[in-house]
Amino acid sequence: MIGLVLAAGAGRRLRPYTDTLPKALVPVDGDTTVLDLTLGNFAEVGLTEVAIVVGYRKEAVYERKEALEAKYGLKLTLIDNDKAEEWNNAYSLWCARDAIQHTVILANGDTVHPVSVEKTLLAARGNGQKIILALDTVKKLADEEMKVIVDPEKGVQKITKLMDPAEATGEYIGVTLIEGEAAAELADALKTTFERDPDLYYEDGYQELVNRGFKVDVAPIGDIKWVEIDNHDDLAKGREIACQY
Repeated sequence: MIGLVLAAGAGRRLRPYTDTLPKALVPVDGDTTVLDLTLGNFAEVGLTEVAIVVGYRKEAVYERKEALEAKYGLKLTLIDNDKAEEWNNAYSLWCARDAIQHTVILANGDTVHPVSVEKTLLAARGNGQKIILALDTVKKLADEEMKVIVDPEKGVQKITKLMDPAEATGEYIGVTLIEGEAAAELADALKTTFERDPDLYYEDGYQELVNRGFKVDVAPIGDIKWVEIDNHDDLAKGREIACQY
């Protein structure tokens, strides 16, 4: 099992920080970045290798690669996304299609979260699940969140931002456990998704899988503090909670 981070996005709503840095390298606790927190989580649960999909301002990640490897005791492999500034992240995850064959814990490069999320996903394995999404069933939802409807027996039925919040079981927080046996089917679903519309999310790839009859499971993460950093308000919240981990 390896870690996988999607860190190719430009994060234009976080300018001026992202004028020179990808969103994953914006500091949230002193010099500590979102990428630092995620790599620390991966190391804490025993992972030794991590693949990072890079694109926008990728040179900043390349420059820090050796220092990050030394700091967290991890071997890092950087995967270039050649369309990071043009296409959405369905393509970004597809770029890592070889990495997901190893079984991965996937984390978005803009999700500040405690290591309890990774531990929850690992604890949920073992009953034939192939893909397990970390789900917040506590937070009050609005329009921007990636909302999920779950059937207790059939798993995820719908995953999209375009949903009445009142219908949702919870919010997908941007962390997934993907077993290697799901890699080929997921890669095909992602390819179908970005070929249909390059602006679609990888979560639309999950929906494509569901539509094909593939069972996608969830693991509720409990009442924890986390945030997806899209804008300056989110960054302020991320800085409030990152120092508590």
